[in-house]
Amino acid sequence: MSIFIPEIQGNLRRHMVRVPEIINEVSGIRIFGKLIKSLIFTTDVALIKNCNANAVIAVYPFTPQPAITHAIITVSDIPVFCGVGGGTTTGKRVVSLAMDAENQGAIGVVVNAPTTNEVIRMVRDRIDIPIVVTVVSEGTDIDARLKAGASILNVSGASKTPDIVRSIRKRYPEVPIIATGGPTPESIRSTIEAGANAITYTPPTSAEIFKQLMEKYRLEH
Repeated sequence: MSIFIPEIQGNLRRHMVRVPEIINEVSGIRIFGKLIKSLIFTTDVALIKNCNANAVIAVYPFTPQPAITHAIITVSDIPVFCGVGGGTTTGKRVVSLAMDAENQGAIGVVVNAPTTNEVIRMVRDRIDIPIVVTVVSEGTDIDARLKAGASILNVSGASKTPDIVRSIRKRYPEVPIIATGGPTPESIRSTIEAGANAITYTPPTSAEIFKQLMEKYRLEH
């Protein structure tokens, strides 16, 4: 039985990035009382301010910087998971970045796949918010990750993501799993059916959205 959910929109914020409806079929992960089903994968503050996702996963291919974390958390009106390194950036710097992210109000920190279990343990000893550990292959020692202090697994295995999620879920029925859903409703559904609790969605870029808007303006004028 479907439940009617009233929706209120303003004239100025009606135009926003919406995550695929199918993501609502996941169970979600409840963190500090907030139920999170969808995460938008971006560091673009304009997109973050104009989307209907439940949370932001702010990871990027550069050395994590507190100034970037601060800017995203300041702008966002939804919870933010901040990338704190673990690949090129490692050791005590990761711990420092994680502590800073927690102090600025992040709901969780994300570490890269190469992060050592020792570093995860160091971070776990210093922060109280969840540690999200990225998993990119079925060869990852999940047991070691969990024992080191991982709170949530973030599966990002491209086309193999559903298989990785399914493998983890079979061995760990209750571990929280975030996973990339892919570009289509079918790929998202496949990831959900494999056992993901929450889905990350990569939105179109601001440039792509602007291009569509400009084409609309040209037709109207």
